[in-house]
Amino acid sequence: MINLLSNPEAWKRAKGLLVGGLLLLVGLVAANTAAAQQELSQSLHGVFEAGVAAEKAGRLDEAEKDFQQILLHGGHIAPVYSNLGIVYQLRGDHVRAIAQFREAIRLQSDYLAPHILLGASLLAIDKVLEAVKELELSVKLDPKQVQARAELAKAYERANNFAAMLDQYRALRDLAPGDPEYAYLAGQAYLRVAAWCLEQMRRLDSQSPRVYESQAEAYLAQGQTALAVRAFQKAAEAGPNLPGIHLALAQIDLEQGKIGDARHEIEQELAIVPESVAARAIQQKIDLAKPNP
Repeated sequence: MINLLSNPEAWKRAKGLLVGGLLLLVGLVAANTAAAQQELSQSLHGVFEAGVAAEKAGRLDEAEKDFQQILLHGGHIAPVYSNLGIVYQLRGDHVRAIAQFREAIRLQSDYLAPHILLGASLLAIDKVLEAVKELELSVKLDPKQVQARAELAKAYERANNFAAMLDQYRALRDLAPGDPEYAYLAGQAYLRVAAWCLEQMRRLDSQSPRVYESQAEAYLAQGQTALAVRAFQKAAEAGPNLPGIHLALAQIDLEQGKIGDARHEIEQELAIVPESVAARAIQQKIDLAKPNP
């Protein structure tokens, strides 16, 4: 667990997997093609369709030329500005992209795609609080739009609002229960929150029994049993009445055939929580076990 929590590459992968999702918004913007054509003159219909096709194919210079041509001939409508903004965004020119998305929103405030895209570009230039505000609005416009929630989760993380970040990943998991990607991202979010909580505990009290307990659990996950035992023992010293510590030590002793030590630990656990079903179960196993020769 410690390796995952302290290794930024694991979390970077979780975030990076969402970057490509922005390209899906090209389709979301282009979904307004029919509406756009109703507002464009007949002569600009084909230009708009060609621009969208070029954008999807990654021919950004061609797409920019088409959308600029539409604007030059009076086609000042939200889908055109949104698509032109995507061209700039894909080039990494977020300042110009932001201007296009804002104009699209000014023309059509309930148009979802430019809100999401604007939030993403604001996040890219470190305007985190503005990005959060814009992406929260996009989620309100369509709570079922997964890309809105995915971008909002990233914005919350950048804002160090880890509880809100986790809420978004939970929502994504609920929206797509059969999608393993969102299950993976939700799991990574839990790990990130756990790491943050541990950091806060260490900052507030580096000698907290919970800090030692977390270290012990991490060592166990890595198979470093001796280090785990020492960390559990420190937790027990720092928090003599903390439930679960002696239970863990009893389990380790039982697995190693140290029946006397296991019995001592489980008795201490039951003295703290006499109603513990888990402790009673371990006690029964200890009573039936034979010590190592």
